[in-house]
Amino acid sequence: MSFNRAKPWYVDYILIVIGTGLMALAINSIFDASGLVTGGFSGIAIIIKAWTENIIEGGIPLWVTNVGLNIPLFLIGIKIKGFSFVKKAIIGEISLSTWLAIQPVFNLAGDDLLLAAVYGGVIQGVGIGLVFLGRGTTGGTDMMAALIQKHIPHYSISQVMQFIDGLVVVIGVYVFGIYRALYAIIAVFLVAKVSDGIIEGLKFSKAAYIITDKPQEISNMIMKEIGRGVTGISARGMYSQKEKMMLFCVVSKKEIVMLKERVSEIDPKAFVIVGDAREVHGEGFIEKI
Repeated sequence: MSFNRAKPWYVDYILIVIGTGLMALAINSIFDASGLVTGGFSGIAIIIKAWTENIIEGGIPLWVTNVGLNIPLFLIGIKIKGFSFVKKAIIGEISLSTWLAIQPVFNLAGDDLLLAAVYGGVIQGVGIGLVFLGRGTTGGTDMMAALIQKHIPHYSISQVMQFIDGLVVVIGVYVFGIYRALYAIIAVFLVAKVSDGIIEGLKFSKAAYIITDKPQEISNMIMKEIGRGVTGISARGMYSQKEKMMLFCVVSKKEIVMLKERVSEIDPKAFVIVGDAREVHGEGFIEKI
């Protein structure tokens, strides 16, 4: 089995289209329908739509505001960082705006704000995660943050994004009230967590470091009984000044239980450190694509 196949060029664009479709579903049929402002340009679009309902029947459509906010941002981005900086973002923005314009709108959560926050956060988080996996963005506050951070380098892009999104949520308080804003915070948290999970990988494994006086016996056990590879790393105990062998291996969540039990049987004095390995590529784990 090969582990070095190149990913077809069109996969990125498929991920962006599917991801923006899910984002539009959350924005149109959950957040806007429930009056939840979750930050970003979509949050600003929801606020503007509510503000203009007495001027224009139904208010200014979300996709119109989304396009209107992003066009000057793209022009500034091209001028400052070049077209390559905004190329994938333009594709993402066109796809998201198209979905917002053509997608049927349903009030999926009804009057249940908790349901809206949870399901909206999960759906939008999955959508954003897929867009990022396609190495794209949808413009909005992430691009704005990247441009602003150029002038305030002592702040990270994520810190600038948090400030902008927080400001949008605060403005939403004056439009929809503090009650809905509190539920919106739940949605913001879920969007971040779910999108991070999609990007970093949902199939978690466990990484184990084992410091032992019986490295050969334990490594044989790992290779023969568990069927995993193991790497020996030379180490020195700084208190005892003795040379030791530290073993490193990656196993599944089920296998870590057996690993700890067998290590304890072979060497009760062994020092074992176990941590999460978010995404593991290679034989026996996730195949690279």
